[in-house]
Amino acid sequence: MKRPFPPNGIRTALYKLGIFARTLGALAAFVRYRRVSSRVLVMQIYFTFAQAMPISALLAVGIGAAVSLLGLDFLQRISQQHLIYPLLVIIVTRELGPLLTAFIVSARSATAIATEVAGMVISHEMEAYVSVGIDPLEHLAVPRFVGVTVSLLLLNVYFSVFGLAVSFPIVSLFHSMPLQAYSYFASVVYSLGVADMVLATVKGLVFGTIISNVAITEGLNVERASTEVPVAGLRAVGKAFSGCIVANIAISAVYYTVFA
Repeated sequence: MKRPFPPNGIRTALYKLGIFARTLGALAAFVRYRRVSSRVLVMQIYFTFAQAMPISALLAVGIGAAVSLLGLDFLQRISQQHLIYPLLVIIVTRELGPLLTAFIVSARSATAIATEVAGMVISHEMEAYVSVGIDPLEHLAVPRFVGVTVSLLLLNVYFSVFGLAVSFPIVSLFHSMPLQAYSYFASVVYSLGVADMVLATVKGLVFGTIISNVAITEGLNVERASTEVPVAGLRAVGKAFSGCIVANIAISAVYYTVFA
């Protein structure tokens, strides 16, 4: 039996790339349905960013406190306590922070978006949009794409603030910090360079694009059985996780190879 041409993997990649291109192309037409779509955008940011703030803060404080405690113990042995500040910035802001926020958003929003879109496909809501002259991608994909991407950027900032700042009073309870609070925050700000903020922003944009596009395409890729709805959510989470990890490795490799 001959294999279909192009192979299934290539056809799937081209399909997802086409959905992403259509979504970007529909950004200009987003204002045409601003009354309804803007509400979808606001609700998406509320669900993705606002409702994820508690778990993000908990993870940020835990990571920042752990890095400070373990790092100071080791660095004090070699009389290099001042290196704790660039170490915190690298781990919390540049590397681990964007990846953890992407995991949080993937686990929450990728599942929700994929199952919601899949449910609309199963219930023929997509045909209803088309019948009244509304492009489903303009109304459904664009606000979710923008909402997830903006939320990831905000969560990265939120994670960095908590990881770098709020961890200080926790660590000071268990460890004698080498500097007072003012000196600590001044040293952290001094260690936080433009490259760190740019890299975190780039990762937020890329991760947001991956998560939203994967969730939308997996939701649209169902057939007609209601049992496919939860499966689409599971596939979206797994593929979003994998895509963010690969993208993080690629972006970090480029940065440390070319710019560092």
